[in-house]
Amino acid sequence: MRSVMGALVLGLAAINVQAADLSTREANRIQEAATVLQEIHSVPDKDIPRELWDRAECVIVVPGLKKAAFIIGGEYGKGLMSCRRAGVWSAPIFMQVGKGSWGLQIGAQSIDLVMLVMNANGMEKMLRNKVSLGAEASIAAGPVGRDARAATDAQMKAEILSYSRTQGLFAGINLSGGVVRADEDDNADLYGKTIAAKDVVMGDTIKAPSVTDVFMAALRREK
Repeated sequence: MRSVMGALVLGLAAINVQAADLSTREANRIQEAATVLQEIHSVPDKDIPRELWDRAECVIVVPGLKKAAFIIGGEYGKGLMSCRRAGVWSAPIFMQVGKGSWGLQIGAQSIDLVMLVMNANGMEKMLRNKVSLGAEASIAAGPVGRDARAATDAQMKAEILSYSRTQGLFAGINLSGGVVRADEDDNADLYGKTIAAKDVVMGDTIKAPSVTDVFMAALRREK
């Protein structure tokens, strides 16, 4: 009994240490991703249709993606992804999104990106070493508004629906040509080097660290 209790204490201690290893930038990214979802959900007429949100297998949120990030930051913007298990959102993992042909076509200096992964096949692709959007995973600009029936046939068949928010305008955007992968370094800060991103979002033993509570609440559409 003592050995079991000791193992539990050590496990809890490990989780606390991992959360403490997060940089201020990583912690801010979690808060910013939560804010993006909260603000989008606060305007139902301009939101992701609830029917599509409820069907999504995973959600990826990349807050404050700047043009400079494509030059200075290794050509990647960074965000968070969570996937559903039995109707419950998993602990989140950090993700990287690389530019595609859309990178130079966006007029604003900073944008927020939201991607819905609509089926299990798309979810599995997101958890590979990397996936090319449009080539290895079908992607389409997502419909906006209360009614998902406005979606086109191409949108309803896509593995991923993508959205952007810039200067207060939230709309679908085609991110074909971009590349998505798990952010191994940031995930090691959050969960430890021995835990794979796939185990976090597809397993049932990894709990969301307390530092991600605000993001988890935004996924559940809690105020």
